[in-house]
Amino acid sequence: MTTMQELRRATDPWTVDDLGQFPESDGNRYELVDGMLIVSPAPRWSHQRVSRKLLYVLEDACPADLELFYAPVDWQPDDHNSLEPDLLVVAKKDLVDERAIHRPLRLAVEILSPSSRLYDTKVKFAKYAEGGVASYWIVDPDGGPSIVAYDLVDGDYVEVAQGSGDDEIRLERPYPVTVTPSALPG
Repeated sequence: MTTMQELRRATDPWTVDDLGQFPESDGNRYELVDGMLIVSPAPRWSHQRVSRKLLYVLEDACPADLELFYAPVDWQPDDHNSLEPDLLVVAKKDLVDERAIHRPLRLAVEILSPSSRLYDTKVKFAKYAEGGVASYWIVDPDGGPSIVAYDLVDGDYVEVAQGSGDDEIRLERPYPVTVTPSALPG
């Protein structure tokens, strides 16, 4: 039996169609950045707890024209990029494909892990801005915890809020919501 790797030349960039060849239940996260395959382990329980608590905060404030999702949901702005934010908000009118979201997100949230810190703060930061994602939040559950929020202004992210511990962070985009970092870890 020929494997997918044997069918592809090593110099060929990966595409979103190639992602469909990977098993969905192996516990890994498969993402593409400019045709390069990125494989990450499944998040730890502490990561999932923070994600779940933030999901509840965002869900309670989410307006009817938007929808909140949690990983794994693929955002695929083109054939060579596919990212899975930990949490994301999208306009309901932009949900046209059951497999992935192709339009710019209203919000992408990444919860840092030791293995993802550099990737989330540099690579994904750049790809979300390039893809027109309106707001990007980076949540660091360690040493604080803390949140830094960015809004896209003229193609670049501008920090609009940050806080740690018991700070109340009031955000307007993608919709009004208040987040307290110390309430997130489980």
